[in-house]
Amino acid sequence: MLPSYEQEFKEAQKAKADDTGITLIPSETNLFAWRAVLRGPKDTPFEGGNFELIINVPEQYPLQPPSVRYRTRIFHPNIHFKTGEICLDILKNAWSPAWTLHSVCQAVLALMSAPAPDSPLNCDAGNLLRFGDIRGYNSMARMYTLDFAQAKIAGMP
Repeated sequence: MLPSYEQEFKEAQKAKADDTGITLIPSETNLFAWRAVLRGPKDTPFEGGNFELIINVPEQYPLQPPSVRYRTRIFHPNIHFKTGEICLDILKNAWSPAWTLHSVCQAVLALMSAPAPDSPLNCDAGNLLRFGDIRGYNSMARMYTLDFAQAKIAGMP
């Protein structure tokens, strides 16, 4: 069964109560515009940060994937450092109508924990990882987290 907007909203409300690290925030005026705040995954350089995503849902959803990008600047090989575009197969060719906005956010969180340096949108981050400079990558990612993901985000408790 395809998820409806009502189901998405109920799932977003339920997820707020859970400790998932994901808060989905629907727009009060536009059914197709959502925001998400992801808590940086534990034991990563993103830990302690709050990362805001902009989610635009197409009219053909759930048959077509939402457009998701980072609003918060982040140093990660699979995230474009200027546009916030995310290189994630489920947002492109591996999309399934079974995915929900919450499960998309879970996949983005998983990507934060396990970057794929062989398909980089941020070549600097990808090169650090590909050449084994884990310390350099973690240092840059941590610096971005401290500089850009520490501010309080509107609409968050």
